[in-house]
Amino acid sequence: MAKPSKLKKILKIIGGIIIFFTLPTLLLFGFMYLKYNEDLPTGQQGNAANQLATKMLKALNEEAYLNTDYLEWTFKGRHHYKWYKSDNNCEVSWDQITVILDLKNRDNSKVFVAKQDYNGIEKNDYIIKAEGYFNNDSFWLVAPYKVFDAGVERRIVTTKNNKDALLVTYTSGGSTPGDSYLWHLDAEGKPKSFQMWVDILPIKGLEATWENWLITESGAQLPTFHKFLFLGIEMDAVTGLKL
Repeated sequence: MAKPSKLKKILKIIGGIIIFFTLPTLLLFGFMYLKYNEDLPTGQQGNAANQLATKMLKALNEEAYLNTDYLEWTFKGRHHYKWYKSDNNCEVSWDQITVILDLKNRDNSKVFVAKQDYNGIEKNDYIIKAEGYFNNDSFWLVAPYKVFDAGVERRIVTTKNNKDALLVTYTSGGSTPGDSYLWHLDAEGKPKSFQMWVDILPIKGLEATWENWLITESGAQLPTFHKFLFLGIEMDAVTGLKL
């Protein structure tokens, strides 16, 4: 057993190590919170908000997106997707796992491990994980097209620069109902960025860009890059087809 003086010295060293690693993190968080945190803006529901949402969809050629039967992309080089929109299923792959995700009935989903059919104890965990990946990663690809989904509230907001912005709140559906996004649009109505008020982020109002837009073979317009603080979110091998 360590002597009291030796034990005290060990505890002091451990405490110093903890402070060394946690203090910069706390200071950085405090700086970012003071710099970026914003209250959720208020806005007006009604025709003006709906018209702004419609302008955004027109700028993105919503009709082409609705007629797109198949979407394929890779999210941040880790999660791979083959989404058969018309059939309401998506092949979600990461590591050695592939889930054929039934988007209407999760229980009908299939799991493959190393390309072998899998029905083991972790099957449901893999399905739930695939569903979470899909909900998050597809949002970064097609979120603008979801502004008139069921359970979505739209408000028009006047920004500090005296510009109209579209506040969208998802009251149901997805993995995190209640999240809100403020879309900043260019003169034609095309998204430039959005600010996020989401449960997963402790700092509210953080902004991510929507850029490097690609026109797919089907005519749908989809982003291939988002800048989020000092991070880059890449969408690779983006494909959209009308089958």
